[in-house]
Amino acid sequence: MRNKGGVLLLLLGLAAGIAKGQEPVDTAGRLHYGLAAMAIGTTNGQVPFWMRSNQYGSIPLDGASAALSGYVYRDYRNKERDWKPDWGGAVDARANFGNRVQFILMEAYLKARLNIFEIKAGRSRDRMGLVDSNLSSGAFSSSGNALGIPKLEFSIPEYWTVPFTAGVLSVKGNFAIGYIGTIGTETNQYMPGVGARTWYHQKSLYGRIGKEQWKVRLFGGFNHQVFWGDENKYFREWDLAPLPTALRALTGTTYHGSKVGNHLGSIDQGIEIDLEQVRINAYHQFFYDVGGLYHLNNVKDGLWGLSFSNNGKLGTQVAGWQKVLVEFLYTKSQGGEPSAKVTPSGDENYYNGMYTEGWTYQKENLGSPLLTNRQYMRKELPHGSVNDYIVNNRVIAFHAGIMGYLWNWSVTAKATYSLNYGTWGSSPYGHSGADIRNPGPPPYFTEVKQFSAYLEASRSLKNGFSIGFALAGDKGGLLYNSIGGMIRLSKGW
Repeated sequence: MRNKGGVLLLLLGLAAGIAKGQEPVDTAGRLHYGLAAMAIGTTNGQVPFWMRSNQYGSIPLDGASAALSGYVYRDYRNKERDWKPDWGGAVDARANFGNRVQFILMEAYLKARLNIFEIKAGRSRDRMGLVDSNLSSGAFSSSGNALGIPKLEFSIPEYWTVPFTAGVLSVKGNFAIGYIGTIGTETNQYMPGVGARTWYHQKSLYGRIGKEQWKVRLFGGFNHQVFWGDENKYFREWDLAPLPTALRALTGTTYHGSKVGNHLGSIDQGIEIDLEQVRINAYHQFFYDVGGLYHLNNVKDGLWGLSFSNNGKLGTQVAGWQKVLVEFLYTKSQGGEPSAKVTPSGDENYYNGMYTEGWTYQKENLGSPLLTNRQYMRKELPHGSVNDYIVNNRVIAFHAGIMGYLWNWSVTAKATYSLNYGTWGSSPYGHSGADIRNPGPPPYFTEVKQFSAYLEASRSLKNGFSIGFALAGDKGGLLYNSIGGMIRLSKGW
């Protein structure tokens, strides 16, 4: 294993490309390739939070390691939407070498377009919700933290102007069905937990009020996700065939007084203001999981974001900024306070449900990584209910990020400070259901502080090569303290 690592470190000077490598100006309709080599080191047997989060599952190994990655992709020939069929696709893979050997298929998909419509099949890098695409801490439903779920998707991926609205109203949306695999289900009053073949569904609809040239534009919409499958194994009295079960899961309708599957999503609002030198983007997400939002029981919770983008008129040849972001995440309420309105579903218990690994894919959060799952939180902290995989989902977090340039280097920095309260199950009050509470025994989770930071810089070299490095660190009582660093050499064709 050590010999393999040494060979790969030597390859660092010979490697060519990564997705961030320099690309030809005109990429439309052509095949493009890239390779990259990376040398990585982390302390304390832990990968720092921002080195592993929102990386689409591309996580370095603990300790000293090396990685190779490569991609090939083709985008559409024509950027303009017309009635000529077009196609694209990508394959992106990564191999980690260190305390073990690991292969990760980051992307593998084909897509086709006809005017405003697109169909895509396979695994791709996707996010969902009105948040900043570069610096956000992560959207509630799908943040780009985990690998993409393999799926078949029909969509209008870009805003389409609705006829007879004079260009004022535009919409976009998607409808997708994917396959998770076999995952465990929690024990319940009917029978022990079992392995369930689990399917995934996502739909969304977003609208924009305002023409592209207007200085002020309003945005709003919703997204809906659900896991379901093999309910006949989980519930003894289940007598629906697979197709009617799927239809109820996709439409969110009930059976035996309860929705089919594990549902969650967000309702988003945003505003964009174009000034002469700066574009301002403000957004907010309401969260829903088990029904609290319907009763306005968890409206205290949400994600608030504000970003400022440089329109290219601020800065010098030596240094300048491109985007600045601040975010505030609050998930502490969940409608679970003793004084909260009594609802049939009780507290939201975000990302936990009938599946033993919660709202994750291959054990990584599909949504915000700031809600902590079992594999990352300190073992000595109270973990609450044995059925909770997301053991810290009551969070207050302050997050900031900046993108800019310094001489010939592109620079990105992020920092997050959070106050963490575990779950209602690890509190003295316990989880709630209707007017019933189920407190567990002590010890209980008390307020825990955490700070995580990240710095990345990269620059283009000659002949399509680029070089970059990253530093990250964690300090606090929630995660294990650690520092990590990475250097990368890449080339694209």
